[in-house]
Amino acid sequence: MKIKGTCKRDGRDFLVEEVVATGGECPWDGEPFNADYAATLVDALERAEMAGTALEEALRTIADLRPEFTLQETSALEPLREQLARLQARLVRRG
Repeated sequence: MKIKGTCKRDGRDFLVEEVVATGGECPWDGEPFNADYAATLVDALERAEMAGTALEEALRTIADLRPEFTLQETSALEPLREQLARLQARLVRRG
């Protein structure tokens, strides 16, 4: 899974892997996204991409098996939406 983000300073989009490669800095302006917790941020971004990929692959396998059940979309997506909304709310407050 390729997760995309948007810089709160200039509104430019980036891929999470670009931020990981720069050690937590914006790939466009070179400024840290969080100078105090860069290592923690990079680790969390890496884990988010790996977890997203793992979830996507697991769901693909489940779907390929054609089981006699469905999964409730909101049970998988709502917790993710809540955390993404927290990030978006901070963008709105700063903007």
